[in-house]
Amino acid sequence: MDFEFGDRVNGLRRQLEDFIDRYMLPYNAEWHRETLAGRYPMHIMEPLKEIARSEGLWNLFLPGLRDDEPGTRLTNVEYAPLAEIMGRLPWASEAFNCNAPDTGNMELLELFATPEQREQWLLPQLDGSIRSCFAMSEPDVASSDATNIRTSIRRVGDDYVINGRKWFITGPLHPLCKFVIVMGLTNDDDSIPAHQRHSMIIVPMDTPGLTIVRNIPILHHFAIEGQCELLFRDCRVPAANILGEEGQGFALAQARLGPGRIHHCMRTIGQCELALDLMCERALERRAFGTQISNHSNIQDWIAQSRIDIDMARLLVLRAAAKIDAHGNKAAKVDVSAIKVVAAQLQTRVLDRAIQVFGAMGLTSDTPLAYFYTWGRALHLFDGPDEVHLRTIAKSELARVREHLGENSRYYTLPQQLG
Repeated sequence: MDFEFGDRVNGLRRQLEDFIDRYMLPYNAEWHRETLAGRYPMHIMEPLKEIARSEGLWNLFLPGLRDDEPGTRLTNVEYAPLAEIMGRLPWASEAFNCNAPDTGNMELLELFATPEQREQWLLPQLDGSIRSCFAMSEPDVASSDATNIRTSIRRVGDDYVINGRKWFITGPLHPLCKFVIVMGLTNDDDSIPAHQRHSMIIVPMDTPGLTIVRNIPILHHFAIEGQCELLFRDCRVPAANILGEEGQGFALAQARLGPGRIHHCMRTIGQCELALDLMCERALERRAFGTQISNHSNIQDWIAQSRIDIDMARLLVLRAAAKIDAHGNKAAKVDVSAIKVVAAQLQTRVLDRAIQVFGAMGLTSDTPLAYFYTWGRALHLFDGPDEVHLRTIAKSELARVREHLGENSRYYTLPQQLG
């Protein structure tokens, strides 16, 4: 399996790194000042989007892009090193229209939208003029088992009426967020299989009955675009807003979450690479007990182990990306579960080491380490907790061995063979 990147991708890597160096890092301090003051810096982001689009750094994530749509068509493997670069600067992805949760929503609309939905919701997203969010998790049920989802989507004449509560919804406070894709229960008949009772529907953010209750802090970090709790109370939208068909909610969710999860993992690797670089710089600059701390064996062990951990995770991510490219999301389900677990564990381990090397400074907002750690810890839960993904992997392994149960007994040394 060859993961060498060709001239085109390497050229895009250099172009992307140069773009961030020239156009984004000079605004990094102002970006953080604005967001800490509770203002989304549209005056910074919108010009960057125009430049990125003019330079061909646009919609890099979407392999299925059509000829009449704006963007640069890349495979998942080709996109991986670019997502790593974007991950190093948490607010970078939006400049290239590659930000979550919009990437997942665009892929979902690309696959399942009607021509009318495509015109109203997908094309403006591909153009970068609007953003969106995705509402699945709920506070009143264990969302690790999504069949628990109770938000109701009930057909009433020519409309659907939505009632329920969602939380940890990324992006509702962004100034350009215009709609939310909601997953809910359209049929509570117990005679119907549990995975065929839910559906997805497009709800404009200005729909009466939709309320943003609060922006939930994640380990005391407030996301300026919001990690919100949403309340739907008799929220009425046209029946034409249903995405796909009734009862397809879980099929749509799997189509959406596979690519979204792998993009998170790609960005995580970029953040861990930056954390390792910062850890090494700090170790080379600081002295303790008469020598540079880089000379202490435990620091060297942390650095070496971090290098190994990052490289192993990257190989797993690229393998999953290659399988999606070759065989589709469904075929890569177990691989995506594996990298989701590995990426979350990687980020918390590497960032914990980096923060320890920095000392108290690593806990502050003076470096990106505290934010990276917060995101890494949240990644153990976002898009499915580790335990659910481990269960998926274990069930796959057990099924594989069950098909050939007993074959490995030939490797045993039995008492009669020894006699």
